[in-house]
Amino acid sequence: MIRFEHVEKTFPDGTRAVEDFSLEVPSHTTTVLLGSSGCGKTTLLQMVNRMVDPTGGRVLIEGRDVASLDPVKLRRGIGYVMQNAGLLPHRTVLDNVLTVPRLTGRISRQDRDHAHELLELVGLPAAVASRYPSQLSGGQRQRVGVARALAPDPDVLLMDEPFSAVDPVVRADLQAEMLRIQRELSKTVLFVTHDVDEAVLLGDEVLVLREGARVAQHGTGEDILLRPADDFVRSFVGGARRELH
Repeated sequence: MIRFEHVEKTFPDGTRAVEDFSLEVPSHTTTVLLGSSGCGKTTLLQMVNRMVDPTGGRVLIEGRDVASLDPVKLRRGIGYVMQNAGLLPHRTVLDNVLTVPRLTGRISRQDRDHAHELLELVGLPAAVASRYPSQLSGGQRQRVGVARALAPDPDVLLMDEPFSAVDPVVRADLQAEMLRIQRELSKTVLFVTHDVDEAVLLGDEVLVLREGARVAQHGTGEDILLRPADDFVRSFVGGARRELH
């Protein structure tokens, strides 16, 4: 379980990115932070693995305040998937998947076997393992990014607009793969997106955020589409509601 307790974030230049945000992310579910650019959703995500520290409040994982944990060890135990995958261009696909195991010690045969299994899990053929990121399509690189995040078998998976840089057809395929992977592995997923359809498809719970990470509405995707809380939410989800009808 991830819990945000009245967290705030004000950057040194005075920008207040997060204003008094509280949330409990249930274990083994996908919670989506949905909002426009600059609303604070990525800042919230990065508070979980201490890429950003709050200026007020606490973030807890399984009851432990992340501020009390070593940030390097914390990050190695949390899966993180970003836009454009962020793969190391000079390493093969297999070595990219093994990034975290390599940092934590010597790579074993079991680690390599597990990496191959993860590539299969994310829908990539065995031949991809020996290729380099430049030899892959955008969708394939994102799949490798997901496999890398899963390599340390984390309980928590953070996903920061991971599919936004690929074309719509590939994005739909990746979303379907994500649903299948979550059914198989049942991780605690915190997912950031600005895409309403993606949020509704992937999220067990969806939070629509205003500027300052203020919660405009929190509920299921169906609730948000069919019963928007106010004009702000109604305007934000308008396009998706038209497609629904």
